[in-house]
Amino acid sequence: MTSIRANEHEGHPIVLVDGVCHFCQGLTKWIIKRDPEGKYHFASLQSDVAKDLLKKGNLSTDSMDTFVLIENGHYYTRSTAALRLAKGLKFPYPLLYVFIIVPKFIRNAAYNWVARNRYRWFGKDEACMLPTPEIKNRFL
Repeated sequence: MTSIRANEHEGHPIVLVDGVCHFCQGLTKWIIKRDPEGKYHFASLQSDVAKDLLKKGNLSTDSMDTFVLIENGHYYTRSTAALRLAKGLKFPYPLLYVFIIVPKFIRNAAYNWVARNRYRWFGKDEACMLPTPEIKNRFL
């Protein structure tokens, strides 16, 4: 069943986020508002669909401290995922992709600092956010 649901979203980049993190939930809503064509689809890292996708990409299914962008069969994590995602949003956000020239270890240090502190700064829920009917088809 999981594979079938993921296959329904073929042709769309998939963003895997921590579904209980308030920051990540807000980020998902922020992306949706800046992606009027509905290019990006989403799944919670805690879901079975995401776990299957992570296994397929040889990524840990236990780590909730990153989000993952799956695009054209390639898996991107941390700052690289964020920058590639920004590149696909409406203007002016693709301009952020220029930061890809910053060495990955520097970009990921900043990313990791936010990831480590996100629950403390923004909070978390006991369960994943439920999408509204208008955007439900964008969630795996």
